[in-house]
Amino acid sequence: TNVLILTVHTPRVKGQNLESISSVAEVKPGETLSLSCRGSGFTFGSYHMQWVRQQPGKALVWMGRVWNNGQGQDYAKSFEGRIEITRDNSKNIVYLKLSGLTEEDSAVYYCARQAQTCVQMIQKRICTNTLIV
Repeated sequence: TNVLILTVHTPRVKGQNLESISSVAEVKPGETLSLSCRGSGFTFGSYHMQWVRQQPGKALVWMGRVWNNGQGQDYAKSFEGRIEITRDNSKNIVYLKLSGLTEEDSAVYYCARQAQTCVQMIQKRICTNTLIV
């Protein structure tokens, strides 16, 4: 049985784009999925980049992120041990590798940049993170 993997990009900010380099991938159970996404129209190296996915009929699920400088990653516990997110700031590209695929990994995969809005309160700073796909 094949696992059908799709990536879709819907630009939401005028002039700022995230482009799927490999838009459709068909892989088999047990194999590794490799996807990449190129950013343009914004300062790529200033933003943490994320991957999220949506299985048919289900909500979006956050998979993980790579820091803006590429020096660290954070992954959702459910993907730890089989996910790797990296980036090449010289090419404005973020990469996703997901190994040990099963049919449960059939989904629409989105890359996203993390935008942060902060408000300085009297004693503390409150920040809200937004994913822009």
